[in-house]
Amino acid sequence: MQFCADTLVRLKRARDVDAARAGICPSRGPSAERMLVSQPYGTFSRAPNMSPQGIARLIGIALLIFCAVIMASSGTYVVKPGFRGVEVTMGKVSSAFKPEGFGLKAPFITSINQISIRQQTAEDKAECYSADLQQITVDLKVLFRVPEASVVKLFQDYYGDPFASLVAPRVQEALKEVASLQSAEQIVKNREQIKTRSLEIARRKVGTLLVIEDIVIQNIALTRELEHAIEAKMVQEQEASKSKYLQQRVQIEADTAVIRAKGEAESIMIRGDALKQNPAFVELQIVDKWDGIAPIVIGGGDKVMLTLQDIERLKTQKSNATVVPSQSARPAAAVKR
Repeated sequence: MQFCADTLVRLKRARDVDAARAGICPSRGPSAERMLVSQPYGTFSRAPNMSPQGIARLIGIALLIFCAVIMASSGTYVVKPGFRGVEVTMGKVSSAFKPEGFGLKAPFITSINQISIRQQTAEDKAECYSADLQQITVDLKVLFRVPEASVVKLFQDYYGDPFASLVAPRVQEALKEVASLQSAEQIVKNREQIKTRSLEIARRKVGTLLVIEDIVIQNIALTRELEHAIEAKMVQEQEASKSKYLQQRVQIEADTAVIRAKGEAESIMIRGDALKQNPAFVELQIVDKWDGIAPIVIGGGDKVMLTLQDIERLKTQKSNATVVPSQSARPAAAVKR
């Protein structure tokens, strides 16, 4: 713009000079001073002469420079890293996408629309009903990206944000299908299974147009009544598990006692059989445990063997005790030296 203003000033000065040479003054008073140019030493001279051809040449050069700048700005493009460009020429979409970097395009009639192919994360909320008709609200995050091969088709067939127009409806539909087959309690317990199944269904519904990397379930919100019911049921299950554990413990202890008794009985039977087969083993045990004091056999059906010390102790006890004569006579008649 400054160059054009300078050119107009020069043209006006040249016109004034030509008019002065022809003897025609285009204006009076101070305008005549515009025909002279101040010199360094205080002298004045007329402005240099410029032909119409030179003026036209300057105007043409200025116009060429201006057009070159406009063409350069509208005939090039730059695709940012992580994006792919879609070329649109007079309403017609090119079938091939533009890679990232610098490129040339037709000025004024061609535009480049950039679409991100990076992985994106979007938050969403789904409201669904379980198999027992309980309302559940799921807060989730969806990780997705646009493949290069789908950039042009996505630009042509879907308007706006790809998540809002394509991903979110499929994910919510998949989550509702899975939740309708499980009870509210199972949905809370089996969160990982719900997520895996929903991811499979959502990928199948979206197809190859987009890539759903993962679904992250952040929170599963239930109604207050349902939460209290689940908590009460969990407490009852824990108490039942505790009672079952105590019963199993008692049963194990009883089984252990039975096994121990069977083992002792079998041990006694084995010892009895061994003593029957080896009667001298009993005599050998008596000899090994004898302390050198000869025992005394006291009468009776069982023939109990007692030492002299035991007999003296029995006599002392009988003399000190006060018994009925009939009862004290029986041991005297039964004991014989």
